[in-house]
Amino acid sequence: MTRAPWEPVMRSPVPGMALRLVPGLIAVIVLLTAGRMPEQRRFPFPVLAALVALVVLSNLFLLRRRPAESMRRAATIALLVFVVAGGLAWFGLPGSALIVLPFWAARVAVRYNLPGRAELAVVVMGIVGASVPIYLNTDSITAAIGTAFGVTALVLASINRRNREEQLEELEVSLARKQAAIEEHSRAAALAERARIARDVHDVLAHSLAGLSLSLQGARLMLVRDGASPEAIEQVNRARGLAAEGLAEARRAVAALRDDAVPDVRALGDLVTAYRLESGALADFEVTGTARELPSEVMNTLYRTVQEALANTRKHAPGAPVSVSLAYRTDDVTLTVEDRPGRPPARAAAGGYGLLGMRERADLVGGVVEAGPTAEGWKVRLVVA
Repeated sequence: MTRAPWEPVMRSPVPGMALRLVPGLIAVIVLLTAGRMPEQRRFPFPVLAALVALVVLSNLFLLRRRPAESMRRAATIALLVFVVAGGLAWFGLPGSALIVLPFWAARVAVRYNLPGRAELAVVVMGIVGASVPIYLNTDSITAAIGTAFGVTALVLASINRRNREEQLEELEVSLARKQAAIEEHSRAAALAERARIARDVHDVLAHSLAGLSLSLQGARLMLVRDGASPEAIEQVNRARGLAAEGLAEARRAVAALRDDAVPDVRALGDLVTAYRLESGALADFEVTGTARELPSEVMNTLYRTVQEALANTRKHAPGAPVSVSLAYRTDDVTLTVEDRPGRPPARAAAGGYGLLGMRERADLVGGVVEAGPTAEGWKVRLVVA
């Protein structure tokens, strides 16, 4: 996985996922304990077992801290099932650790940033599911109100944390854009300086060598006309050859100074990172196989293909998760850019010539481009032999 210098190292999601399994584990442990305490149960054991099963199954849908757009509806339904089943299980087995279920559901509703009505429904059901059983079991309105305030305080703390994380993400994007602007300014200044040097080399060195080569050619002809010795003519020919080689080298140097630097694999990763920071969507870049040096025209084609594919994603599927992979194989190099459904654009984007340009660039380097829809989104695949 390639990342830009300013990109933070992502922590492993395993500890967070394990913590989000805790409510389901608590429900299972309480159920196993309740099997030996029938006098404390308000519901028959099979009913409690069914409620706990619903809690555990719905808990499995809530492992990700922020579900993808395609899973948002399923996560909302799972959270509603979780809070209803958890509240009923807590009512059916008062005095147990199942009281954590309504609290946890209300917090997760805020952390998932669900649509307004769904978030409000889960929070309200969490407050009711935690406080009403307290009142029915203890006949204490004070304890019920205190529990309701406890859930509310947890919800407010979760909202504050969510807002703080959004501000930090916005700050990170702003800093990344500022860094990119600084680097682009520096690059533009470097290119301008290179262009100035190229002009100086061309005007001074290249012109001088061209004049010297012409003068030596004239001198050779004069020597031949005047019947000079073969040694003198050979020396002039050798000097003319050196001048011609120097002129060719000067022209290559001017061309190298005027052309942009050839992108490398890191530049492909930088494109993916820029997309992730700009859109806030998931985006990864993977390199497989044994890396080897590729011709400059091939690297330019790979770079432009990734650039155009990400531009199409921004245009037609804003916020879509993107996966980019570069595979070095024995006989070829394969670049794959695949996105999954994002939110539809506010206005329909007009068709352009991006795919046509990809195919034209691929043809120039003997490659093949395949682009089209998949079961989950859109994929662009470039194979260069």
